Amino acid sequence: MTVPYTLTRLGVVMTPEPGNELESMGVLNPATGHTPDGRLYLLPRLVAAGNISRVGLAEVELTDGVPTGVRREGVVLAPDEGWERGLNNAGVEDPRVTWIPALATHVMTYVAYGPLGPRPALAVSADLRNWTRLGPLHFEYQADLDTDLNLFPNKDTVFFPEPVPGPDGELAYAMLHRPMWDLGWFREGEGVHLPAGIKDDRPGIWVSFVPVAAVEQDVRNLVHLRHHRLVAMPEFAFEQLKIGAGPAPLRVPEGWLVIHHGVTGEQPKGFDPTTQKVSYAAGALLLDPDDVTKVLDRTAEPMLVPETDEERIGTVGNVVFPTAIEQVDGVHYVFYGMADAKIGVARLDRLS
Repeated sequence: MTVPYTLTRLGVVMTPEPGNELESMGVLNPATGHTPDGRLYLLPRLVAAGNISRVGLAEVELTDGVPTGVRREGVVLAPDEGWERGLNNAGVEDPRVTWIPALATHVMTYVAYGPLGPRPALAVSADLRNWTRLGPLHFEYQADLDTDLNLFPNKDTVFFPEPVPGPDGELAYAMLHRPMWDLGWFREGEGVHLPAGIKDDRPGIWVSFVPVAAVEQDVRNLVHLRHHRLVAMPEFAFEQLKIGAGPAPLRVPEGWLVIHHGVTGEQPKGFDPTTQKVSYAAGALLLDPDDVTKVLDRTAEPMLVPETDEERIGTVGNVVFPTAIEQVDGVHYVFYGMADAKIGVARLDRLS
């Protein structure tokens, strides 16, 4: 099997608005969704001075069915909670939104950049405008890992749009995520703590589950994750440093298509992106629909690499960072961050 999909860049759909202080350091890494009346929206990360991030809302403008621009409608999520703010930082960052039809709910996973660095959190909405926080995610203790996943920074979290079989055979809502094992940034000299059985300290893609029955009882149970499993580690040249999930997985004839990013270059310790000399490219995994912990195939070469000025020059140069997939008139479009400063769009095609 191969991964029979390609990405073709189409252009820029959103740039920082001149004079808008909330966007002075960039617009990037959007989530997407449709409002109840069927209109397509971006939920971009808006970055203000001091690296303060908010989640905005902007209707996508279409030209002959192709996304070409946006109309802004303000901010829908800001770092208003104490656990989303540190003394020298604050942010609700890099949202991913999954529409889950069975729940009639948009589920937003995002990074709360608070006192202890990047931590994953969850909010839900019926209309994309009004969001209810469910709080930080909680990873149930799993004895065979010999560690507590709640100790570690975690990013690139995103839910599947429909229930899948869990490791125990029970139908569950599954979420991809990317723990980071180096605690030296938080406690000097602490260094790397790897779970049992993991030999490679580079960040990879994991999956955790919430039983459908628990969510049907109370949607707030989406934050209580269990049965943590490693899905994929960096393997190819464009994934030298780390990999992380992008948009919500897309069900395709071959299984679940996961567009992901791979990172190469030099990455100093810490979370200041401006100190990193890296390159982010987009690739893809195909996961088994009967067991999403199993990779059926993956791209050995990237599907999209930084080539245009918008992708090479910005807050962090040489970045394409896919975060959302939407369908318009039967065509799938992937929205992605460009050099941590602008938002681009690419067409996703299946090869015959």
